[in-house]
Amino acid sequence: MRLLLLEDDIILGDGLAEFLRVEGHVVDWCKRLLDVRALQGEPYDALLVDWQLPDGSGLDWIRTLRNKGDTTPILMMTARDLLSDRIKGLDTGADDYLVKPFAPEELVARLRALQRRSAGAATARVHIGDVEVDLTAKAVYRQGDRVEVTQREWQVLEALLQRAGRVVSKNDLESLMLGLGGELASNSLEVHVSRLRRKLGGDVIETVRGMGYRMTT
Repeated sequence: MRLLLLEDDIILGDGLAEFLRVEGHVVDWCKRLLDVRALQGEPYDALLVDWQLPDGSGLDWIRTLRNKGDTTPILMMTARDLLSDRIKGLDTGADDYLVKPFAPEELVARLRALQRRSAGAATARVHIGDVEVDLTAKAVYRQGDRVEVTQREWQVLEALLQRAGRVVSKNDLESLMLGLGGELASNSLEVHVSRLRRKLGGDVIETVRGMGYRMTT
């Protein structure tokens, strides 16, 4: 998953970013709302947002996103632990609410839950025809047999799976795979998609000419 981490605490933010990257996620870490505004239009799988930031309210920022129709999953992380705060955070638009201090393992588990909901799955195992994807184990099966995929192929599969039925542009897909400043070699994305099709079947990922790729539902 490509994650936007909005956290001003240097020690906490650095620790979370490192832990999430070790778990295989792509993380863009911002310490202020001003930094986030420079990323407007960037695609993310989930947003991790602190409530109180040096230059404003993370809650107000969430409200603005939702008013604009942005449906990206949001997990609010805050030391505010009153019931009224949790209700306000969720009613404003956060999909989940995590009170500090928390174990990073719990954060990752909550992200997996958000990911399942985004993929429209009741469990960690998602079925697409004769293909089964285990989001927790990061494992892929076809007709019951394990299919070995590379890290890049998994990133392509994961990004499309969370947007099944929707067209994802090549630029957005590369951004979801690499984060800020990342760049794939020429035609590399096409190579990863082609290899996935050979492994999973040609009808799993559709090319929408001039627009990008779409995973069948």
